[in-house]
Amino acid sequence: MAVPKRRTSRSRTRHRRSQWRAETPTLVPVIVRGTTYRVPRRLVAAVKRGHVSPDNWGR
Repeated sequence: MAVPKRRTSRSRTRHRRSQWRAETPTLVPVIVRGTTYRVPRRLVAAVKRGHVSPDNWGR
């Protein structure tokens, strides 16, 4: 396991963390039982197979 050579200051750590941004997932239109849903791309296969139900999601 990697071990840091020296302690990172609180200021440096917080500046690094503040640069991180969450990105909104890209939504892809999927047709399930005649209804079109916009679903995150990584969930398309699960929705088509019926493992995940988008009925209770916002459209």
